[in-house]
Amino acid sequence: MTGGEHHRGGRPRRDDGAARQRRSRQADAPQDNRGQRWARGPVGPELPPEAQLDLLDRPVRDAVSGLGGTLAVVVGRHLAAAGLLLDEDPVAALEHALVAKAKAGRLAEVREVVGVVAYEAGDFALARSELRAARRMTGRGDLVALLADCERGLGQPERALEVAASVDVRQLDPDVQIELAIVVSGARSDMGQQEAAVQALEIPLLRAGRTVAGQPRLWYAYAQALLAVNRNAEAAEFFRRVALVDVDGETDAADRAAELLR
Repeated sequence: MTGGEHHRGGRPRRDDGAARQRRSRQADAPQDNRGQRWARGPVGPELPPEAQLDLLDRPVRDAVSGLGGTLAVVVGRHLAAAGLLLDEDPVAALEHALVAKAKAGRLAEVREVVGVVAYEAGDFALARSELRAARRMTGRGDLVALLADCERGLGQPERALEVAASVDVRQLDPDVQIELAIVVSGARSDMGQQEAAVQALEIPLLRAGRTVAGQPRLWYAYAQALLAVNRNAEAAEFFRRVALVDVDGETDAADRAAELLR
């Protein structure tokens, strides 16, 4: 979405976590005229001055730039505003994302951003709809972790498992494999299947010789799952692993490891 914030695969719901394709009738009109007409569409919330196109990730920026003229600027700035506001005010971020969708809903990149923002805002039904649309438009499988977790957010852990099983995990990037394993584990836990929740996290990346992006999140989730089945000594070891790489103290892993080792 914005530099470094929009990562494909997203973040699972607090384990710690399509709709119709909208094609304008002006799609065949000359680009400049189309941009002028659609730029005058829904105005939406005021744009912060710092919301500029250069904040967007390259794929999103390239897709938006293809809209041309004023439309590209307006859509891009609303997406940038959504990224800027996402952590502090996800509801306001969603308002900006929805304006972008109203003006450029035929772009898969826009639908994906709306889905991610809706997910962070806790609107799991909207997030599922938009992410489904983006997945259908692109054929990509790397949205599966977010889609599965939307089902969890809607109270449907069984459906979350079905969504997770709809892809070949081996074809996913390591970070998406990790996020999906965390979601599947959470769904098993939601269903009261604590041993299965542990097993869902025992993927090859759990014990990979080199640290990969997302691996500390996998370790932390595994430690929590181990605690739920009273494997406290093993849980302490995985909390300790997280603490060793958490140089900024962003987690409570060190404290939890120390408490378990007393």
